[in-house]
Amino acid sequence: MTAPSTVSRASARSMAQVSLFAALMAVMGLIPKIDLPLGVPITIQSLGVMLAGVMLGPWRGMQSMLLFLAAVAVGLPLLSGGRGGIAVFMAPSAGYLLGYPLAACIAGLVMRALPQGAPRRAAFSAFAASALGGLVALHAFGVLGLMLMAKLSLSQAFMATLLFVPGDLIKCVLCALVVHTVARGMPDWPFGGRQHG
Repeated sequence: MTAPSTVSRASARSMAQVSLFAALMAVMGLIPKIDLPLGVPITIQSLGVMLAGVMLGPWRGMQSMLLFLAAVAVGLPLLSGGRGGIAVFMAPSAGYLLGYPLAACIAGLVMRALPQGAPRRAAFSAFAASALGGLVALHAFGVLGLMLMAKLSLSQAFMATLLFVPGDLIKCVLCALVVHTVARGMPDWPFGGRQHG
């Protein structure tokens, strides 16, 4: 009876964490966006993508972003500025949105592979993981979206996405600070979904 009970508790905890990070994305959507002429707003929600991957690991991080996007797709106004519905996936920012799950997955995979241990080391690893997942990978999807939806050339889309890089580097630092704080207060937290022992 012990093994099924343990599996059940682990499954419930996993579902709760996935739901929690999807809800965190929704809360971040309450923070006003900054509109840019190219149709892609500056929002804080990419920080949520980074945190989901780094804190939950690749698979649960991806699941939390899929849950969030499903809620957006059915019309809940969870994106910054109160946006929601299928139409947001046809806008110039669609590439970034559709990149959320894979960006979280990549951040989680990188975090799992990097050294953790001491809080400072975990923070440096979190910065690298969020930069590769939440910045490089997410912007790659964003560039594709701009090319397809806004009909920009590769060079135009690349130059456009560079506008977001300084702010996203700040988000990588914030992600690292969160991980540092969690690592100090909860040293057994399995960053990147890594199993201890």
